[in-house]
Amino acid sequence: MEVERINSLSPVTLAYIGDAVFSLYVRNRAVEAAEYRPAELNAKVNACVRATAQSAILERIQPLLTEEEKDVVRRGRNCHTPYKAKNAGLMDYKRATALEALFGWLYLSGNHARLQELQSAGVDGML
Repeated sequence: MEVERINSLSPVTLAYIGDAVFSLYVRNRAVEAAEYRPAELNAKVNACVRATAQSAILERIQPLLTEEEKDVVRRGRNCHTPYKAKNAGLMDYKRATALEALFGWLYLSGNHARLQELQSAGVDGML
């Protein structure tokens, strides 16, 4: 996808893709990390992908971000989302959306090495 097209996508759309990318990354890491039973795998994954955990991950990786990445995060955090968080406060939900938007933006941009780097930095020690 062209850079102009990616940058014109709404942050909610970027977050939609980023959610799937991040969920798959966490699932892969959980499977690689240890031999868990399916229920344990599900619990580990859910602990990482819920809004409060994603908010914490964003705080952890914030110092590593480039200015362009910070702009994507800002757009994601400030966008109006048509959804409400079920088990998180509004700020955690907005930061989680920002993180997912960043991951979606990196994925669609084809910057998979940087995506992997940030995901790894954020998730290390959680699984």
